[in-house]
Amino acid sequence: MILEMKVPSPGESITEVEIAEWLVSDGDYVEKDQAIAEVDSDKATLELPAEASGTITLKAEEGDAVAVGEVVCLIDTSAEAPEGSEVLAKEESKEEAPKKEEVKAAPVESKTYATGTPSPAAKKILDEKGIDAASVSGTGRDGRITKDDAVNAVPSMGTPTGGNRGTSRSKMSMLRRKVAERLVEAKNTTAMLTTFNEVDMSPIFDLRKQYKEDFKAKHGVSLGFMSFFTLAVVRALKMYPAVNSMIDGKEMITYDFVDISIAVSGPKGLMVPVIRNAENLTFRGVESEVKRLAIRARDGQITVDEMTGGTFTISNGGVFGSMLSTPIINPPQSGILGMHNIVERPVAIDGKVEIRPVMFVALSYDHRIIDGRESVGFLVAVKEALENPIELLMDNNPKKALEM
Repeated sequence: MILEMKVPSPGESITEVEIAEWLVSDGDYVEKDQAIAEVDSDKATLELPAEASGTITLKAEEGDAVAVGEVVCLIDTSAEAPEGSEVLAKEESKEEAPKKEEVKAAPVESKTYATGTPSPAAKKILDEKGIDAASVSGTGRDGRITKDDAVNAVPSMGTPTGGNRGTSRSKMSMLRRKVAERLVEAKNTTAMLTTFNEVDMSPIFDLRKQYKEDFKAKHGVSLGFMSFFTLAVVRALKMYPAVNSMIDGKEMITYDFVDISIAVSGPKGLMVPVIRNAENLTFRGVESEVKRLAIRARDGQITVDEMTGGTFTISNGGVFGSMLSTPIINPPQSGILGMHNIVERPVAIDGKVEIRPVMFVALSYDHRIIDGRESVGFLVAVKEALENPIELLMDNNPKKALEM
C-alpha cells in the first residue's frame, strides 16, 4: 500500500511551510514516528514524523515551499524492513562506498608560461604595480600573461594583502525571512519611540543571595531575574493599561490579562514563546515556565501555539553583553521592554557616592496609542518595583512569596 504523506497544519493562519532539511534519503526504510524532515513555518521549525513504516519516496526538494495539505513524500508500507539495525546498515554503506570506485588524483602540472605565468617583462611590471599575477587574466597563448596584459592591469582598491576574499551565499530560512519582514513592518507601520531608565539591582541581588539556595531546593528551578521583571511588568501594565493594548484597524484593543512574550535565541534563530496569564503566576510559576519554554526552544520542540499571541514582550539582551539598545516592537503589540547587562557603577546615595549594580532598561512603544505620560510612567513603575521588590512585589513577606 502506498501512503501519501501530506504537510500537516502547524497552526492557525499558517498556509505554507518550507522543507528545511530531509533527515532521510530517497529509498530509505523509515519507522513509524521517525523524524524524516524539518520544516520551517513563519513562526518555528518543526519536525515531520513518518506516519507509517516503509520505504520512502521524496516528492519535494530541500528549500521547496509547499502548501499545507500538499503531498511531500510517499511511503510504501508493504516494503519489508531490512535486516539488522538501521544505524548498522548506514555504517556499512558508508564503509563500502569508497570501495566501489577509486578516485585517482589528478597529475600535478608544472607551471610554465603557457599555463598562465607572466613573462619576465610582465612580471617586472606587475611587481612594480604591486599586483598579484594570479589576479590577471593572460591573453597570450594558452593564457600566458604578456607585457601588454601587465601594462593594462589595474590594481584593486585598497592595500593588497594576499588574503582570502571569498564570499558564500546561503538561503535564509522561512523563519528568518518572516522575522525580517516583521521587523521591517514594525519600523514602517508604527510610530515607535524609546524611553530609557536605570535600575539599582542591589535589592534583587540581596534577595537572591539570601533565598536562591532554598528556592532551588524547594522548586527545582533557579531564582533568576526574569521572575522579578515579569512580575514588575505585570504590576506596571495594570497601572498603565494602554501599554497592554494594540491597534486593530480604527479600534484599540485593551486586554484584561497579561500574556508576556519572552525573546529567546534558538538554534534556528530568534523565537518568542509566550507566558500565558502571567498575572496569575508566582515567582516559582514564572521561573518554571521560563525554563520550560527555553528548553523547548533550544531543543527545537517549541510549537506554533506556544509562540502565538502575547500582549507585551520582554527581551534580555544583557545575556549577550548588551549595555543599551532600542528594542523593536513585536507587532501587533504596542510595547517591548529591553533588559541589559548589569554593571557596577558609581551612584549618588544620600549625598554620597556608592558602587551599585546598575542595569539600563529601555521601553520601545507605539506612540499612536501610548503617550509620553503612559510610557514614562510605565517604565518608572517597573523601576520602582525592581528597586523595592519586598514591598511592591512580595507584599512585605519575601519568604512566603518565594515559597508559593
